[in-house]
Amino acid sequence: MSLTTTTKIVMAMLLWALCFPLITAGLQYSPHLTFATLRAVLAGVALVLIAIFLGRPIPHGRRTWLTLCVVGVGATSLGFVGMFHAAEFVSPGLATVVANAQPLLAAMLGVAWLGERLAKVGWGGLLIGFAGILVIALPQLENEVQDETAIGFAYIVLAAVGVTISNVAIKSIAGEVDGLFAMGFQMLIGSVPLAVAALLLEDQSAIQWTSVFVMSLLGLALFGSALVYWLWFSVLEVVELNRAIVFSFLVPIFGLTIGALFFGERLSAVQLFGILLVIVGISFVNLNGRLQDQLSKI
Repeated sequence: MSLTTTTKIVMAMLLWALCFPLITAGLQYSPHLTFATLRAVLAGVALVLIAIFLGRPIPHGRRTWLTLCVVGVGATSLGFVGMFHAAEFVSPGLATVVANAQPLLAAMLGVAWLGERLAKVGWGGLLIGFAGILVIALPQLENEVQDETAIGFAYIVLAAVGVTISNVAIKSIAGEVDGLFAMGFQMLIGSVPLAVAALLLEDQSAIQWTSVFVMSLLGLALFGSALVYWLWFSVLEVVELNRAIVFSFLVPIFGLTIGALFFGERLSAVQLFGILLVIVGISFVNLNGRLQDQLSKI
């Protein structure tokens, strides 16, 4: 994997980690579904306008548009609903663990749907990375797991499944269509169910257009959605899904780092050990094919 590709992946994971504090800040001023809809629409419009300005080719073909619909419903509709609602019902520790089962699910679907190959050491790396997430979340699980509810768990599972399916779908068309148009249109497609639900269930006049809300919305739409999905699409054009998706384990690590740097939170020895496990897991998955095969024989 090239340095440029690795940098894109790490940047995407950092941007995804930054989404959580931005969502928390913005939800004080807007209903959940309305906020999610605005995020998706602004991100989609921004990407499509850039693609038009650059003269990129518009996606065509029934299969391509069907795949974009799957991505839109999975990543944007289901992903945003789960992300925006789960925090109300589920402890951060449980949310971290369940959401980060996604790389394991994506790797299995990648093998079944895309025909990708992952050696035993790669599967071992995925399990080690997930074990790291369990260790990182352990303090929160011990302190807050009693707050979980069935509906909160369902929201997290909904988001994880939606994002997993969308990642496999993105990989299936990566390199075949323009990334700006593809990710822009999937955002707009995914915003439709969100908009319908928001209009039926929420009062849009409840939005408070404060500077905090506007900055949160723009940050989520332009950086946490438009930029991050374009980066992710460009990565999947050149890297197998199971090698790229394991970097998702970095998201909670970046979250902890942000808390330590800007909010005075301290990392425990247990969490540092979990971070080490995640790094080891990512390294195992991304060993070159020959090394993976050799280690798998040990």
